[in-house]
Amino acid sequence: MIKETRIVNVGGVSVGGKSPMVLIAGPCVIESRETVLRIADKLQKIAAEAGFPLIFKASYDKANRTSLSGYRGPGLHDGLAILAYVRERFKLPVLSDVHSVQEIAAAAGVLDVLQIPAFLSRQTDLLVEAGRTGKPVNIKKGQFMAPWNIANAVDKAASTGNNAVILTERGVSFGYNNLVVDMRSLQVMRDTGCPVVFDATHSVQLPGGQGRQSGGQREFVPVLCRAAAGAGCDALFLEVHDNLAEALCDGPNMVPLEQLRRILDDVRRIDAIVRLK
Repeated sequence: MIKETRIVNVGGVSVGGKSPMVLIAGPCVIESRETVLRIADKLQKIAAEAGFPLIFKASYDKANRTSLSGYRGPGLHDGLAILAYVRERFKLPVLSDVHSVQEIAAAAGVLDVLQIPAFLSRQTDLLVEAGRTGKPVNIKKGQFMAPWNIANAVDKAASTGNNAVILTERGVSFGYNNLVVDMRSLQVMRDTGCPVVFDATHSVQLPGGQGRQSGGQREFVPVLCRAAAGAGCDALFLEVHDNLAEALCDGPNMVPLEQLRRILDDVRRIDAIVRLK
């Protein structure tokens, strides 16, 4: 039997407890208004057909790119304006990364979830300020962090009285330019009482694997999704795109939109069995 977590309400979507698995998905970064709207429209239809509540994600700024020349996104203000429009037009909760204390007030005015990037998961001031907004905070466990140590990050955000904390597993560093996933970490992280998300696409990333950019092994995304569903994760995080050849960030590890429905159908069947126990 999987341990039941608390429920976090994200713009009307319940994450955790006995709620069905949630899909957090979208492109890695906001490439343009048109691209985001096109992907959001297709993604919403796929998620609805597969029976998944959807939280839309896209980064307004990818501040930790491998090289200086890597595309980062439109920035805070233009990016938030696009996400606000997605939220209004599609009636979807939206999520994006925050990288500094100075960004948080503006981001909290638009986002339904403030996401703490993995590399910043120990940044006390960032976690506390995000907690103070009262908005749900999704903390991505650092690639360098043991799963039991994420409890310290939870304590920082929750010290503000905000218990709407979600945790995300995205793999752990294994040698150079490689990540692996220890599925035991999902259970360990659930011991905090927080809903746990599995980030399948970043878990197959090869950080810096192509020299000036990261590589990836997207062929392993489906099997890791099935394993995480069997381990009882509360939500699945997938970066998707409808034209990977033109993607400006993380193309090697994103999922083609045309393959998403099959992944979700497999995961839904496994999740239904797990939550019956």
